[in-house]
Order: sequence, then C-alpha cells, then structure tokens
Amino acid sequence: MTLTIVALAFATFISTIIGGLVALKNKKHIHKILGFTAGVLIGVVAFELLPEIFGVLESIKSAPTGAMIALVCGFLALHIIERSILIHHTKDDHYPVHHHPHVGMASAAALIGHSFLDGVGIGLAFQANTAIGVAVAIAVIAHDFTDGLNTVNLMLINKNKRKKTIGFLILDALAPVLGALSATIIAIPDSALAIYLGFFTGFLLYIGASEILPEAHAKKSSYKTILLTIFGVLFMFTVSQLAG
Repeated sequence: MTLTIVALAFATFISTIIGGLVALKNKKHIHKILGFTAGVLIGVVAFELLPEIFGVLESIKSAPTGAMIALVCGFLALHIIERSILIHHTKDDHYPVHHHPHVGMASAAALIGHSFLDGVGIGLAFQANTAIGVAVAIAVIAHDFTDGLNTVNLMLINKNKRKKTIGFLILDALAPVLGALSATIIAIPDSALAIYLGFFTGFLLYIGASEILPEAHAKKSSYKTILLTIFGVLFMFTVSQLAG
C-alpha cells in the first residue's frame, strides 16, 4: 500500500515539473497561459475544495461557519500582505498589477501549501480504500500539471529570477509527495481539515481572481484569453467529475 502511494505521489512530482517547464519555455505566451491557469484555480476552488469542505462538514455534522471564516481569513491575509508590505506598480490605467518578488513568493507558497494538501488527500483516500485512493491520485496528477504552470507564472510575473523560480517549482513538486507520506503516519481530525481547507481556499481564490486573472489581461484583453479561462474552469470540472 505504502509503495503504491509513493509511486503515485512521485507521478504528481513529474506532472508538476512538466507543467513548470512548459511555463518556462513559453514566456511569449505567458498571458494566454495565465488566462487558462486563472480558470483552473477558480475551478479548483469551485469543484474540488468547496465540495470537499462541505463533504467533511456534513460527515461530522458541523456548521460551515468556521470553515467560511477561515476562507475569508485566507483571502484577506494575502490581500493585507500585498497592500501593507509589498511594492505595487501600475502598468496601465485599467489593471493594477503587482511586480514585486515577495508577492510571487507569497502566492507560490500558497500553492505549495495546496499541493501538500493534495498529497495528504491521496494518503487519506487510501486510508478509506485502494480504489478511492487511485481515483483521487489520478485527479491530483492531472491538475498538478497546472500547479506547476501556476507556480512558475506567479514567480515570473512578479519579477523573480529564473533560479529562484525553479527552486519554488521543485518545492511545489515535492509538496504532494511529502503530504502523501505524512498522511500515512498521522490522521488529521476532520474538524481541523475543514478549517485548513477553508483557509487555503481563500488564498487560492484571491490568487486566481486578484493576481492571475488581471495579469492575463494586463497587456491586451482578448476573447481568446477569456475562452482559455473558461476552458480552464471546464478542465477542472472534468477532472473533478472523473475523480468522483
């Protein structure tokens, strides 16, 4: 069982690295890629994290108040970091964009936390049964490709150097592996898991809506970029349905 989990977790590592390399090789098309990845993040929130939160809460017969407070706290935490600590620049009259390395690192760190949770999800799913574990792992492998894209894009649009960007990509790739291994050792109480999920849902919602989506349209808005965002949402909907 443990060897199966490790093998599937390693597949998430490869998937994340490939996604990051695709982003590094396509800097000229980064804004179109960002349009797609914004849709993916919105899809992750809508079709994976929120249903998982409510599923956990239903299983423990708990009200959603605490998890939703955690979601708002996650959203506001990144907003406060940006507005009170980091440097902001305005590229044009319509879209304020943030080009400071620490913004990229904070956003990428949130994605790393989400990737770690992906790995925990694989490990916990195997605690239920092998079939569920494999299904969850396939879904994670599919969308960890876009996690690699997102991590590199967030670092690059915030003016981080290539070496540091690759370092964060490797951390993001390792996160689900470590998460899966940790879930084989310890069990997370459902009440704490709901709060944890809520907080990172808020983080990811802010990243998608306030960071990536505006940047995707910073130079020039186009129907192609809008369609790519919609495609990103539909992609995650499909992945979530396959996992179900």
